[in-house]
Order: sequence, then C-alpha cells, then structure tokens
Amino acid sequence: MNYDDIIHLPHPTSSKRMRMPAENRAAQFAPFAALTGHEAAIAETARLTDLQAELDDGIKAMLNEKLVAAAARKTTVTVTYFVPDPQKNGGAYLSTTGTVKRIDEYSRTLLMADGTAIPIDCLYEIEDQE
Repeated sequence: MNYDDIIHLPHPTSSKRMRMPAENRAAQFAPFAALTGHEAAIAETARLTDLQAELDDGIKAMLNEKLVAAAARKTTVTVTYFVPDPQKNGGAYLSTTGTVKRIDEYSRTLLMADGTAIPIDCLYEIEDQE
C-alpha cells in the first residue's frame, strides 16, 4: 500500500474536545492491580504459626517452683513463653532474659525488671542463667 495521498496531511484534531495532555494519555496504559490486597492475603495465609503446647501438671508444678525461686532470689532467668497471633490461630514462642521483678497473682502475670509482662498461663520454660 502506498500512503502518498495522506502522508503529508495535518494530524486530525477535534473541534469539540481539547487535546489530552501527555501525562494523562500515559496514565491510560499504566498497569493496575485488578485484585487489590490479593497478594497480602496470600502472604498472610502462607505465614506459619505455632500451636501452644499443652503442659501437664508435673511440668506446670516445676515451672511454678522455678518461678517462685527466681522471684525470691532476684536471679537472672531466661523465660520462654507463647504469644498468640492477633491475625490467625496459633502464635509464636518468644524468649526474654532478665530479672523477675514480681509475680502478680491477681492478673496472673510475671513482671520482669525491664517492664515485660508475661501471662503465667503462657509460660513454657524458665532457665536459670546464674
């Protein structure tokens, strides 16, 4: 095909509409996420959590003895405890090392000298560091 008859004609413009700026024309072809939040939902589903271990009465009694002894002696201990996940079932086990400040029997929490409050029902292990 030969376009000699139209190649030198001026570009057609509308007399009713203004010409669109180049920035707006480029935006027409910009990619978009059709499923907004889909990747975040997949990542949240794929995130692994641990289940809280059920401790038998013997282990609970041993933990209680270690806890009372650590609070009385003000020794440095490493406490491993379960933190429930706010988004899904399960959670994670965390460890903190410090001195036991006191045991709050009313709220059933272990208060560490650094201000950390640990629910007694979430305790998993107490190791003496001294």
